[in-house]
Amino acid sequence: MKQFHLRQDRFKFFESFENPLLNMCFELEVKDFRPYCKAQGLPVFHFFLYQLFMSLNQNENFKYRIHQGEVIKIDKFIASYTIINEQNLFNYTRFENHPDMKTFIERSLAAKEEVMNSMALMNTGIELPERELKNYIFITSIPWLRFTSIEHPVYKFKSADIPSISWGKFTTDDKGTLKIPFSVQAHHGFVDAFHIHQLAETISARLSSV
Repeated sequence: MKQFHLRQDRFKFFESFENPLLNMCFELEVKDFRPYCKAQGLPVFHFFLYQLFMSLNQNENFKYRIHQGEVIKIDKFIASYTIINEQNLFNYTRFENHPDMKTFIERSLAAKEEVMNSMALMNTGIELPERELKNYIFITSIPWLRFTSIEHPVYKFKSADIPSISWGKFTTDDKGTLKIPFSVQAHHGFVDAFHIHQLAETISARLSSV
């Protein structure tokens, strides 16, 4: 936790706030990876989700959490994204991140299938021990809208230490660049705008290599 040691005073400063959350919305510009997905038979959403989690894993600041009054660093990510079923009811998926793309996508698709067939609300996290919940990253995809801002529900602002990441409708410009409305919400004691910039740069670099 070398990086956290360097910013302990920043954490204590923002920890005193009633609402310590930083929420940034911006247009993420990346290489259009959809033709690659089509050629490889990869589902676009799940491929992008994989690239996002691999990028998050490269930035330690997104791994800090608060547990029993102490700052900890998690060693794994649990993905939780929202889906809409045939009755237009949302639900939450849950699966453990994996570095192998094939395994990651298989787990993601299986998690989606499980909740698509459930009328009951699942995977809210309230059934988990507090420490296990800290491994979460909350994901919301809003493919119908080019949103310019978003605010996520927060149970308790002062202890809201789990990042929430959202993206919206994909569009391309006249140069073929993919533009994605993108939002990152995180505890400002851990994550600054610079770290969100780093995350965006890492995602872009990863997608440029496919």
